[in-house]
Amino acid sequence: MSGQATIATPVAASDEALMKTPFVQQLVKQLRAQDIHGTWEGKSDLQLLKPYIHTAEERRALPILGDPDPETLWHLEIFYNAIAVAVERETGQMVSPMMKMSHEGFGRMVLIAGRLVVVNKQLRDVHRFGFPSLVKLADAGGKFLDEAISMIRTYPAVAQYGA
Repeated sequence: MSGQATIATPVAASDEALMKTPFVQQLVKQLRAQDIHGTWEGKSDLQLLKPYIHTAEERRALPILGDPDPETLWHLEIFYNAIAVAVERETGQMVSPMMKMSHEGFGRMVLIAGRLVVVNKQLRDVHRFGFPSLVKLADAGGKFLDEAISMIRTYPAVAQYGA
């Protein structure tokens, strides 16, 4: 299954399948957990994910250079927090996200389990953070999740806290 879609498969069905992936489910949970006043109760999960998805036209409207706004940084943090929690659920190892960001939108995000760096992502142009589709969002999060789980399973002694 290398991303092939048949013409008979409706888009909603593929969205439904993507919404059931561990990363996307955790991302939605993280977003819903931020809604302490119930403002988003009427929103569907797909509507909550909209800030992560930018069409080509929306992306062209974003300036090439710019400082990230607080909401974009917040969405970036939630994206990586969702990966961290999904890794914890799969491996049982506590994972801590750490981000260092300049005001210009350049920086680094790392996820650490014990003494092991399980995700190390150089960030740039954060003001343009997003994905062209739900498929790309799910693929990116899923890839980080799979790599982090693999790292922990390869180096379990390093990933344990207090080791």
